[in-house]
Amino acid sequence: MIILKSPQEVEIMARAGEIVADVLKSLRGAVTAGTTTKELEHFADERIRALGGKSAFKGYRGYPSSICTSINEVVVHGIPSSRRLKEGDIISIDIGVYYDGFFGDAAYTFPVGKVDSGTSTLLRVTEEALFLGIDMAVEGNRLHDVSHAIQEHVEKNGFSVVRTFVGHGIGRQLHEEPQVPNFGAAGQGPRLRQGMTLAIEPMVNAGTFDVKVLEDGWTAVTQDGKRSAHFEHTVVVMPNAARILTNLS
Repeated sequence: MIILKSPQEVEIMARAGEIVADVLKSLRGAVTAGTTTKELEHFADERIRALGGKSAFKGYRGYPSSICTSINEVVVHGIPSSRRLKEGDIISIDIGVYYDGFFGDAAYTFPVGKVDSGTSTLLRVTEEALFLGIDMAVEGNRLHDVSHAIQEHVEKNGFSVVRTFVGHGIGRQLHEEPQVPNFGAAGQGPRLRQGMTLAIEPMVNAGTFDVKVLEDGWTAVTQDGKRSAHFEHTVVVMPNAARILTNLS
């Protein structure tokens, strides 16, 4: 069942989203060569709590950390560790926050210093695809209009959309109905209605869309070892334009 949120509930989700966005923006300066992903987690965890939120990820289905830190070929769910970032890496940081009964969720892929042109294009196209999907998240459209917009932009630029992991509804639960795939035919899926809250999150690979999960049961990597980018926003469906609840600008 897809749960519509009241205007009052949306405002609480907006505060959760503001915390997520604040932490991601604060991390920009911390993503530097030599920093460990565990240090990034510590920074994020302290910032979330200082802003009155709680990590949505730690302990969720047994996940051991407060954020996800996915480097280079890691698609999603990379676990913070003592690994140090290197110049030319990319790192996708996914953050979920619980605040006053509701959740916010967003992700951003950061370059570590200068990256090669192919990697820069991967990041640009993935973020563009996210916003093209968000543009379709308006009342009266179909859910897969969002999916199709993402897939079309990604594939026309020579990249591939991950099939194994998808976006999701969000609200009082971190993951609610509906699932939001990043691929599909336009005009399909549930009709979008005002008050639907969605976490739209294209995961885009430089090579094949195939992925595999490592022995830790969480870390998902590209099958071919090529790089992957991940951008995500929590949005609420509105009549004319989706409202982004995790806006980084």
